[in-house]
Amino acid sequence: MDILSAVIQLLGGLAMFLYGIELMGDGLKNSSGDALKRVLEKVTGNVIMGVITGALVTAVIQSSTATIVLTVALIGAGVLNLKQAVSIVMGANIGTTVTAQIIRLGSVESDGSFLLWLFDTDTLAPIALVIGIILLMFIKRKSAKPIGDICIGFGILFVGLSLMTDGVKPLIGTSVFESFLGYLTNPIFGIVFGLVLTVIVQSSSATVGMLQTVAAATATAAVTDPTATVITFSMAYPVIMGINLGTCVTTAMVCSIGSSNDAKRTGVVHIAFNTIGTILFMIAMTIMERNAVFGAEFWSASVDSGGIANFQTVFNLLTAVFLIPFANQLVKLSMLVVKEEKEKPHRHPELHTLDEKLYISPAVALAEATKAVASMGHVAVTNYSRACDLLVKYDAEQQAQVDSDEECLDNFSDEANRFFIGLSKAVETESDDRQLDLLMQTVPNFERIGDYATNLVELGQRLAADKTSFSETAVRELEIICSAVLEVLNITVEAFGNNDNDTAKRIEPLEETIDDMVMILRDRHTKRLKTGACSVSSGLVFMEALTYLERASDQCSSIAVMMLARSNEAILQNHYEYLREIHAGNDMAYREEKARRREQYIKPLKEIQ
Repeated sequence: MDILSAVIQLLGGLAMFLYGIELMGDGLKNSSGDALKRVLEKVTGNVIMGVITGALVTAVIQSSTATIVLTVALIGAGVLNLKQAVSIVMGANIGTTVTAQIIRLGSVESDGSFLLWLFDTDTLAPIALVIGIILLMFIKRKSAKPIGDICIGFGILFVGLSLMTDGVKPLIGTSVFESFLGYLTNPIFGIVFGLVLTVIVQSSSATVGMLQTVAAATATAAVTDPTATVITFSMAYPVIMGINLGTCVTTAMVCSIGSSNDAKRTGVVHIAFNTIGTILFMIAMTIMERNAVFGAEFWSASVDSGGIANFQTVFNLLTAVFLIPFANQLVKLSMLVVKEEKEKPHRHPELHTLDEKLYISPAVALAEATKAVASMGHVAVTNYSRACDLLVKYDAEQQAQVDSDEECLDNFSDEANRFFIGLSKAVETESDDRQLDLLMQTVPNFERIGDYATNLVELGQRLAADKTSFSETAVRELEIICSAVLEVLNITVEAFGNNDNDTAKRIEPLEETIDDMVMILRDRHTKRLKTGACSVSSGLVFMEALTYLERASDQCSSIAVMMLARSNEAILQNHYEYLREIHAGNDMAYREEKARRREQYIKPLKEIQ
């Protein structure tokens, strides 16, 4: 019964430990999302910088597999190339050692020192839990949640470790436990055990933490019972190498499913890197052990949590240092394993960069999604520019291009909506939440601009089919209003792509000017229809074209208001009140910009006879 109770306690502690690591990692990701995004964006072809980046990112994410998954997604988005990805992979293994060094705090003993007492996990874990629960329950701000998650995760992690330690103690000395430790004297078994356990747990950091817990428990038991079997250094190091190999299995599966060739090659590099490192280190360690380097007692003495953490750090660091000069050879090896395949090129590859693997880091996912939506805006504006030309001078080949790009816009819209729905479950911070809202509302606005471009082309096609055309006056009027609409479209895409609120403020004065132009032109064209200066068929087309031009500029106004609302609670709560206020002329900058726009567009419009 005692054994069953110990096993249940051990499993419960393991569950809390795994949850603590995940919660702490999520909190770290969400609290440092912007920094993580900036670091990844600055990765260059310099292998050393890539290794440092991989180590830093993994230290934040708390998982080398997660780092590699994110790297694979950024390859698909065109942010990273294969050589950059290889260097990040090399650094990822180094970053995983941070967790083991944190876990070793559990072996800290105060010895009467206040500083050591503070860092004793029996003190630190409860303090972290108290701080975390205060942040989550009493500070009702989204910005406090990631910090609260870090604190709660840290506390739960060490509570889980404590439960695991208490669960292991009754098992020490039992025949099953002794037999298991006997198997660990075989290095091959140790490697296989570490590999299989990591594949099951899906976290090398967690597996190393489990090894640290068992080792610490046996070391403590040996203090009171010198005959107790302990985990020695020669037992532990093969398990750690197996753990590093185990991370490759998950990576290989992730990199092979629905990914590009370079993404698959990244998985190959990770497997090759860890395998080569393990083989070389295993040879070196075997030679050193047989020759009693550091003394025979070093290899046969019990190893504690700190010793395991230190070996994992040295192992991963030296492996990276040794293989950094061979980065290009690893790239070539991956290209031999994954042959170049002819992939059907996308018409607009920039619209095919959204990957659910990016959910690992919501901040990075939002940054890449923003780039993709800005690219959508560029495609929509290009289509609109073509449509304005085709409205006056129809061309079937140009229409085919417009239709093809419109299909790309529609497909991206569907893909983006699915991506955003999934991302909404991962977003934690208020700023990220507002950015996601902006993206979800901007995509349909850009899509409608594309739809209006198609509508204009259809009007041009109707004129061509009726063998009629606009009058010279109507053509000149359309040139002026089309140039105004294209300018407001370009300003909108620029403001959105650069996240520039100052540029966004220039949109509304121009949009209002376009509304005024539409009213003037409708009035003029109605008079031309009455006098017979324009045919009925071309007149109706002209009126419909004005509607689509006006609606396109209205979409720009909507995007601008949503951009400004992210950082202005008053606008967020009441868009219409904000628009009413500035239209009333209560904003000096708005009045000046609108006056400039009227001078630019309405004055030449009125000069047309």
